[in-house]
Parts: sequence; structure tokens; C-alpha cells
Amino acid sequence: MKALHLMIPAALMVAAPALAAAPAPLDFVKKAGASDLYEQESSKLVLATTQDPKVKSFASMMVTDHSKSTADVKAAAAKAGVTAPPPKLMPEQEKMIGELKAATGKQRDAAYIAQQKQAHMKALALHKGYATEGTAAPLKAAAAKIAPVVQHHIDMLKSM
Repeated sequence: MKALHLMIPAALMVAAPALAAAPAPLDFVKKAGASDLYEQESSKLVLATTQDPKVKSFASMMVTDHSKSTADVKAAAAKAGVTAPPPKLMPEQEKMIGELKAATGKQRDAAYIAQQKQAHMKALALHKGYATEGTAAPLKAAAAKIAPVVQHHIDMLKSM
């Protein structure tokens, strides 16, 4: 019993630094770029088919707002001396785009809203985390500026 008690704190000590550490500047730029790209691609896909005015309005705003946040992160990366690679979707985001492509009509709209909630929670955690724990000042400032916009999107999604 005593050995088990000793193993738990060790496991927690291993996990704790991973939770507290912000990504390296380049990793933050890549993750933020992937997040914005997913938002733009998924929203354009839904805009092509949705009949729901709320979904259409939200998706249009996503294309605009996430294009702006991409530009803001790229500019901050340049100030920080970080070369921002072209945004690339993560495997999970590619899977979600595939799910949207496979769905139609109201089913697609519902899948889009559910995905947006999940994606925005991750984006909020990324930006808030980097704003407080990041190491590159220009990127920290950009993340702090973007986080309230992402929170606003989450608040909107709650009413949809």
C-alpha cells in the first residue's frame, strides 16, 4: 500500500510541468495558425450550404475574425523573430472537416456548431495560456488580444 502511495505523487509531478508550460513560440504560432485555418475552412464549407441565418452570420464572422487573428499572430511572430510557416491543419481538424463534408443540411449545421464549441474552447486555452505563460512578448500580446475575441465566439455559440 505504501508503494502505491509513493507512485501517485511521482506521477503527478511528471504530469504537472506539462500542464503548466506554455508552448514554445514556434509551436504556439503553428497551433494558432492551425486553429484559424480550421475555423476558416469549416466556416466556408458551411457557408456554401447552410440555410440557417444564425449559422450563416456566425460562419461569416469566423472567416473574418480568424483571418484577422492569423494576420495578428503572423505580425507578432515577425516581431518576435519567429518565422511563421503556412498554417496547416492538425489531424484532428482534418477529421472534423471530413465529418462536415460527409454531413448535409441541418445535420451539417449541427455538426458545425458542436465542432465550433470544441475548437473554440481549445483555442481559448491556447491563447490564454500563452498570454500568461508565453516567452515571446509580441506573441503574448497577440494572444492576450485574441483571447477575448475567442471568448466572445464561445458566448455566441452558447445561444445557438
